[in-house]
Formats: sequence, C-alpha cells, structure tokens
Amino acid sequence: MAESAADPGPRSRPRKRVGYGEGREALLTAAVRVVARRGLRHLTYRAVAQEAGVTHGLVVHHFGSRDALIEEALAHAVRISLSSAALEPGTGMVDDFSTGLSEMVEADPDTQLFQYELLLESRRRPDLLPQVRRLYEEYFGATERELSRMLPAGATPALVQLVFSALDGLVLHQLTLGERESTNAALEELRSLLRLLDADAPPADRSP
Repeated sequence: MAESAADPGPRSRPRKRVGYGEGREALLTAAVRVVARRGLRHLTYRAVAQEAGVTHGLVVHHFGSRDALIEEALAHAVRISLSSAALEPGTGMVDDFSTGLSEMVEADPDTQLFQYELLLESRRRPDLLPQVRRLYEEYFGATERELSRMLPAGATPALVQLVFSALDGLVLHQLTLGERESTNAALEELRSLLRLLDADAPPADRSP
C-alpha cells in the first residue's frame, strides 16, 4: 500500500527489537498496539515496523497487504482473548465460565481496544464487515459450546447472543471506566442466572 510521507509514526519509547524467529507474532502484536492507541487509519507498514523495532520491508515480507495484516491481527487478538478470558474452559462448570475476563482486560487492554476499533471502523468501511463477522462467529461459537456443556437443555442462538453481549458490554465498560470490581460482581450475577437455568432444566434433560 502507499505510505504517507507525512506520517510520523507512533511516538513511543524505543522497544526491544524483534529477534530471529519471533517476527510474525511480534508484528501482529505491534499492529494491535498501533490500532489500539492510534486507530485503524494509522495502521501502516511503517507504523508497525517502528512499533516492533524492525524494518519496513519485514512487515511487507510477512503480510504482503494491509488487508492481510488486519485480518491476521484480528485472528491473533481473538486467540488471545479466548485463551485468557476462560470463555471456553471446557469443563462445563458454571463457576469456571469467564473467570479471567476482568484480569484479561486489565493486563492487556490493547487487544480489546483493537477489536472495538475494528468494529467501529466497519460502520464506515463495509469492506471490513467480513472480518467483523468472523470475529463474532469465533466468540459466539466458543460461547455456544461452553453453554451447551453447562446447560442440560443446550443453548439457543438467542441465549448465546445474550450471554456474549453481556460479556462484551462488561469488557467495554471496564476499558472505559476501569472498574474491575464491577465487572467481577456482574460476572458472578451472570453465573447465578446460568445456575438457575441449569436447576430449572427438566430431569429428563439431565445427563446421568
């Protein structure tokens, strides 16, 4: 893509240079940081290279196009979120559901901000909608699988959307206001509601 000569790049402190073999993941992390802190419109090869402490050509070599960089950075962000928020712990235990959500937001806000930046930009750029749809498909899929493990009657699409939307809103609220305690209190209330759904299931629906 064409780079603007006027683009000064991120003005941040010098960062540790990417080591041999670390390139791709480090560049994706750098792309996430650039978007989270400056917005999607500032995502250029040069900005990512400066953030990662590498040459401009290395970014081009790994990704080839800005669209490819955006798509892979989004997949990278989703992988981090799914693994660190315990959205799908796989245990089928209500107590384990989303236990790491508030800690994830606090420890790595850039990963979450990157995703919200992409969502907002898709309102102005319909070409980003396929990436946004894949983002939600990943999250809805993980939510549906874990709810089906927890609830004997399974989870309807409407319930999946309701539960994930609640989690999504809590993340945005904590990013904005920084109230970790409120997030944890709301998560416990959500788990209490899920326990009620479990308790209200007809005996025939329960596994032996």
